[in-house]
Amino acid sequence: MISLPVIPALAALGLANPVLGRVLERDQDGASQWISVGEGPSFSLSSTNISYQFHVDPLTLDLIHDHWGAYAAETVPDFNGKSGGWSGPYTYRRREFPDLGRGDFRVPAIHIQHADGNTVSAFSYTGHDISAGKPSLPGLPATFGGDEDVSTLTVHLYDNYSAIAADLHYSIFPQYNAIARSFQISNQGNQSVTVLRASSWSIDTPNEELDLIDLSGDWAWENHINRRAVISGEQGFRSSAGYSSHFHNPFFALAAPTTTESLGPATGYSLVYTGSFAANVERWSTGWVRVLLGLNPLHLSWPLAPGETFTSPEVVSVHSEQGLGSMSRSFHSLYRNHLSRSNHTFETRPPLLNSWEGLGANINESAVVKLASEAAGLGCTLMVMDDGWFGTNYPRDNDTLGLGDWTPDPRKFPDGLGPFVAEVTNITVNETSNSGGSGKMTFGIWVEPEMVNPESDLYLEHPDWCLHSGSHNRTLVRDQLVLNVGLPEVQDYIIETVEKILDSAPISYVKWDNNRGMHELPSPAADHAYMLGLYRVIDNLTTAHPEVLWEGCASGGGRFDPGLFHYWPQTWTSDDTDGLERLYIQFGTSLPYPPSAMGCHVSAVPNGQTGRTTPLAFRAAVASMCGSFGFELNPSELDQEETAAIPGIIARQQQINPIVINGDFYRLALPDQSNWPAALFAYPDASSAVLFAFQIRSKLKPLPGPLKLKGLDPAAKYSVGNGTTSDTWSGSTLMNVGLSLQWPSADYESMILLIDKQ
Repeated sequence: MISLPVIPALAALGLANPVLGRVLERDQDGASQWISVGEGPSFSLSSTNISYQFHVDPLTLDLIHDHWGAYAAETVPDFNGKSGGWSGPYTYRRREFPDLGRGDFRVPAIHIQHADGNTVSAFSYTGHDISAGKPSLPGLPATFGGDEDVSTLTVHLYDNYSAIAADLHYSIFPQYNAIARSFQISNQGNQSVTVLRASSWSIDTPNEELDLIDLSGDWAWENHINRRAVISGEQGFRSSAGYSSHFHNPFFALAAPTTTESLGPATGYSLVYTGSFAANVERWSTGWVRVLLGLNPLHLSWPLAPGETFTSPEVVSVHSEQGLGSMSRSFHSLYRNHLSRSNHTFETRPPLLNSWEGLGANINESAVVKLASEAAGLGCTLMVMDDGWFGTNYPRDNDTLGLGDWTPDPRKFPDGLGPFVAEVTNITVNETSNSGGSGKMTFGIWVEPEMVNPESDLYLEHPDWCLHSGSHNRTLVRDQLVLNVGLPEVQDYIIETVEKILDSAPISYVKWDNNRGMHELPSPAADHAYMLGLYRVIDNLTTAHPEVLWEGCASGGGRFDPGLFHYWPQTWTSDDTDGLERLYIQFGTSLPYPPSAMGCHVSAVPNGQTGRTTPLAFRAAVASMCGSFGFELNPSELDQEETAAIPGIIARQQQINPIVINGDFYRLALPDQSNWPAALFAYPDASSAVLFAFQIRSKLKPLPGPLKLKGLDPAAKYSVGNGTTSDTWSGSTLMNVGLSLQWPSADYESMILLIDKQ
């Protein structure tokens, strides 16, 4: 550990301005092999492929950003523009932690209101620490790693005028070309202050042409790729729904206009958080681009009493010089290895049947046992009982009743869950499916613990437990209200309730749902307090029950974010189970998130969301690209041909699921750019791969182009086959010449090809 003393002013020490070609010295005591400190001081977090560099201005002690991107041996400070007109000098600096009120007219990273009402901050450098490894963030999800994986630089700042201290944390994961950033604000004064804005990531990039790429959408239309040029002025997006939301995902990338999947520079930014957020990309008159990602200021205003500390969520940034695909694979590997802590992250997932689309809320003991028996006959190894199983005085016969009363409905389950679940888990699974497992069915259950119906015992007993704002109307969405999970008593209730459910029966899977956004917050700070409470709840339950496979859901992908991926390994990607729509959703979601974290099911046709009819093989191929695979239908309503096909579909899915879970993912052709979208999973050692290819529309002309594969050993020979027939090709031919796939004259066709090194 290195600790430097407080420096009142570098100018007073006689240090000159930073010079061109500043040379950085490695840390002398070996605390980090990836962090260097030079004169000024100046800092570089570097590996073979990346460098993140900034320095201290010797006159103002402000932090100046120098470079984030491909590896650079030296720091080359950018030209600071001449100040003039109405602007002060801070406007013409590329700042590392921009505050407000001293002439920088761009959007700040930190905005604090002091006790006297003023909002001016003046943070100055005082010292730094370097350490191997990475500390956790109190109360928040974050990446983790040992001394051999990551090193951390902490830079200390202080505002002498307000007695506010700031610690900026930078962690480098060299194997993944990644930097993680967060900060802490400590009130060392004797009066309370309010944190109005907190962007965990903040840099000013040089004047370069850039495209902004983000993921936008809505319910049943999540994570569609949106790409446009970064022009003068402020661009960006935010979620004000209280959650990360369907509308915008807490991720974006900046790339050169010429960057493709495999060529060109790209830098991704991902917020490890589940609440409201804001992303800002602002091109100033200099051409510099300020990049900010953090909490939504509309849902912050965090009070900070004397002696208290505020910790910002973490942002992870990945840089690639080999296109968007390489950026994505770095995120995927980092998040699987150093964010998700579930025991199931790298495990093959059980093929399941969910009761919702087959039975709706019209469930009871005999109906679910029958459904489970039919699912076992097809080869499913997990039966998931969805909504409709609970409520005594307000039985959950529809979505207007019972939320909050998590006791089995005695009319539907007269002996409770225990004997019923025992009956389900005694059902033998059809072994001819090659679906793996113990040979017996396992059981999962649906819960929505953060919500309450006004028609429930819980609401009648605790009407003030829900989010509300004084005498304002309590707006209902889906006939339900949101519990205020920021309250400790609500957190304890949810923990105790879910524990009671898990103790009542052998439950191996929990689908945790959330079906509306937040309205009528009692204060802007209530959203962040809610998130801290939610993380406490989920941390407690997942730590106590690591054997349970937890899946997140929020009307589909309303909370598909890194914050929850820290605690559970998979999330229901969208309520839209239409095969075609899911291609767009899953390809978009894969920009930052590994397909192993996605859940997709095969549903009946015509599809309930789009009304579209697609072949069973097409729907199954799309769903097999996700880590969690299953069915949402009633097996008794299948025709004979479909019933006969499903065991083979499950057997193939289970065969390829390990590589979907653990392999590197390559987007070969996107559905919004090609009639023949395709993707490939390959083991990192290039020993095996699986290709998913699709034809959306039957076409006479033009013919599909050759499909060039990725991730193979060019010198090796590979067999390429569909399980029935195969050919042998070299890796160089498959990657440089490509496969010419022959498609039948039909819409919605699919192929799954197995590729194995010989």
